[in-house]
Amino acid sequence: MKLKMMLLLVAAAVFLTACGQDNLESTTLMDHNKNEVTFPQDKPTLFFFITSYT
Repeated sequence: MKLKMMLLLVAAAVFLTACGQDNLESTTLMDHNKNEVTFPQDKPTLFFFITSYT
């Protein structure tokens, strides 16, 4: 049963990856100093979003 679930999960991930867009716009966010930070879309980018509630 676990093998079937893993295969289904892998198949779904491959399907969703194949349906992605080829030409994405660049993403612009604001950092804590109100500076704009732009993430390029020409290569994969990993960023962390950390928030704090004070």
